[in-house]
Amino acid sequence: VQLVESGGELVQPGGSLRLSCAASGYTYNRNCMAWFRQAPGKAREGIAVIDSDGDTAYAESMKDRFTISLDKAKNTLYLQMNSLKAEDSAMYYCAADLRWSKWIRCTAGLADDFGYWGQGTQVTVS
Repeated sequence: VQLVESGGELVQPGGSLRLSCAASGYTYNRNCMAWFRQAPGKAREGIAVIDSDGDTAYAESMKDRFTISLDKAKNTLYLQMNSLKAEDSAMYYCAADLRWSKWIRCTAGLADDFGYWGQGTQVTVS
């Protein structure tokens, strides 16, 4: 399984970005995918999750500005980010897990117990 993020860049406050995560090496049957972020000196933070049925869950503080989506035809996970703030600056990571035990509780929360992670893409809001 390989996850490759892209789309991170320098953006002004109030701007928008769409991050992409190209996935390969598996099919989308019964899996869970997510976006996390980590700023320097801070703990990793869950943003949103989506399961292979398209059900989603978000961190309460981000659900009004961020949208997770999955294009199965393109094997790509997206994160649309709007109204960006300086505090959104961080490395953004996508994650995936193929276990049935993770899939059935995928949208129950934002635990970071995912089996596969991308290398991250940097978002800077300034």
